[in-house]
Amino acid sequence: MNKKSDNVLDLVYTVSETAEILKVNKNTVYDLIDSGVLKCIKLGNKKITTKSLTEFLDTYDGYDLSDLTDIKLLHQYQQSCGK
Repeated sequence: MNKKSDNVLDLVYTVSETAEILKVNKNTVYDLIDSGVLKCIKLGNKKITTKSLTEFLDTYDGYDLSDLTDIKLLHQYQQSCGK
């Protein structure tokens, strides 16, 4: 039962795997965690659950996260939504 099935969804991701999924570097993932924007658990090293990653993507869809101390809606998103 050690073989990982390709059609079984992972329940937890490493920081490196999360960075690959989000197409950012590992430091960015650590910054998201350290700022409280992305929840993680610690099992040896920090891990991100599928639930936390999905919540993060749903919550911050349409936001500019380039400055984690000043998160705001993307300008284009505001205009297209009539805000």
